Amino acid sequence: MSQGATGEGTAMAMAVMAWILAIPMLGAATGMRTFTPMAVICWFAYAGNLPVDETWASWVAKLVTAIVFTVLAVGELVGDKLPQTPDRTSMLPLLARLIFGGLVGAIIAGSLNGPATEGAILGIGGALVGAFGGYLVRRAIVEWSGGKDWPVAVAEDFVAVGFAVIALGIVTG
Repeated sequence: MSQGATGEGTAMAMAVMAWILAIPMLGAATGMRTFTPMAVICWFAYAGNLPVDETWASWVAKLVTAIVFTVLAVGELVGDKLPQTPDRTSMLPLLARLIFGGLVGAIIAGSLNGPATEGAILGIGGALVGAFGGYLVRRAIVEWSGGKDWPVAVAEDFVAVGFAVIALGIVTG
């Protein structure tokens, strides 16, 4: 096999991984924390690592956008620990997660020169898994350990950030 064919095969494998792994993973992170994946996407785009310049999503590469979504993400990380915060599976928080899951999927699809609709569907599916799966896992760990929710919520914060960074690493190669 020629060197060019090997390079093309690697590029194709990375593109497939971006579609079947990274976009749903970003959606799952969105299901856990609505704004965290958007903040990560914005910083990757602002740094020039996510090619969105020639797409409808070029607005995510602006410094002001990265700052706004970072502030929203930090606020959500704090707000998630408060007792009066509604469950992520209640209607409005779940709707926000689904909208942003679709948005992150569409943005990544656009950066890969693919159809935004397919990216949105994968992102929404991931957001559903992240919202309900994250809720169930968090609740089960708290019940199993007999402990408090706060440390489990902080661990979930790290998982959401980790998912987003790993997914963007896959997308950007």
